[in-house]
Amino acid sequence: MNTASTLSLNQKLFAFFVLVTLAACAKPEAEKVLLEGKTMGTTYHVTYVAQPGMPDQQQVQAQIDQVLKEVNQVASTYINDSELSLFNHSDSTEPREASQMLRLLFAEGIRLAQLTDGYLDVSVGPLVNLWGFGPTHRPEKVPDDAAIALARTQTGVQYLQLEGSTVRKTKPELYVDLSTIAKGYGVDLVAEVLEQQGINNFLAEIGGEIRIKGVSLEGKDWTVGLEKPVAEGRVLQRLIRPKDNAVATSGDYRIFFEENNQRYSHLIDPKTGKPITHMMLSSTVIHPSCMTADGLSTAFMVMGVEKAMQLANKQQIAALFIVKNQQGEFEELYSQAFEAYL
Repeated sequence: MNTASTLSLNQKLFAFFVLVTLAACAKPEAEKVLLEGKTMGTTYHVTYVAQPGMPDQQQVQAQIDQVLKEVNQVASTYINDSELSLFNHSDSTEPREASQMLRLLFAEGIRLAQLTDGYLDVSVGPLVNLWGFGPTHRPEKVPDDAAIALARTQTGVQYLQLEGSTVRKTKPELYVDLSTIAKGYGVDLVAEVLEQQGINNFLAEIGGEIRIKGVSLEGKDWTVGLEKPVAEGRVLQRLIRPKDNAVATSGDYRIFFEENNQRYSHLIDPKTGKPITHMMLSSTVIHPSCMTADGLSTAFMVMGVEKAMQLANKQQIAALFIVKNQQGEFEELYSQAFEAYL
């Protein structure tokens, strides 16, 4: 037998063995996973980078759906037997046991009311309902001054109290609406689910509110597009890179009604009991907490650009405002902290 040929054959067999072994041991590459579903009267979308050894996407989505179902059952005003609805429908002023989730949402609502000088008021529900933007869907007509004055007497976050594991209202008519922070809170919980599964590169979104961590499959920063505040269609205004943060935008250009050629926004000023009328069209906030960003973006919309800019710079909040100038053109104004994300 030819020794050289034998050695050559052995070498080939060894090389083949090494290749097969390496192929068996090699880890599959990372992949992009897309999840979507319905929640809170809108939709959610989650994009994440799946690494070998992570739970399968069905398991991840089941946990996301479960936590969002819990948020709805606690904080929805559209579910009659939700924890919040039961609180609202009761006229008792006695303390009542409350879930940790409801207490957390109430606490953030109270904190943001104090931070924004009452421009964000989670007790504004009676006014929201009066103007036809709540779950009661009242007729689209302008309430008279007497009805507005009566509804205002039923509002006031100072009548909402937390005591240990209980919550209470000191005014029987108090009606709490958490829609200004609940979606953002849901996004934060989705982010927690992903992180608990070892997923550290993701973009989670519910109804336009977003939370980001890490990078995309291509290893690049996630890029978020901000819409131009127009009622017809969806037009890109600009791109931002929020890094490991949440992004929330509030605007009055899609939910409104008109009567006698007057446009009425769904955003109610708690200090007047009436829809806002200033020229700010949208407000975007970047913050580590989507719940906080959600609430602040709404508060800034209600406040108007001058007061909002003053508060954003004072508190070092990253905020961008789109206003319509006297020429009818869109104009961007942003706080000092927002510059880092442009």
